[in-house]
Amino acid sequence: MTGRCRLAVKVVPGASRSGLAGWMGEALKVRVTAPPEGGRANRMVTELVARALGLPGSAVRVVSGAGSPRKLLEIDGLDARAVRERLSAEERP
Repeated sequence: MTGRCRLAVKVVPGASRSGLAGWMGEALKVRVTAPPEGGRANRMVTELVARALGLPGSAVRVVSGAGSPRKLLEIDGLDARAVRERLSAEERP
């Protein structure tokens, strides 16, 4: 399946553990242990989402909100429905 889509995320940096924390409406809440300094949390978010989707890290990138907890990710290789299905299956509270 090929495609491209955008995914809204709400990031909680500096968390005790990293993982997908569930859906908040249309946005995915993502916890990362990295601090929000020097792009470290952004890199961890893209790596975590790519791994959960079964995609290479280069397929997920921040396109908006790099300095904000609310970000917009662009994902290459999957359409929006496939992204939502795969991420919902990977959710960890």
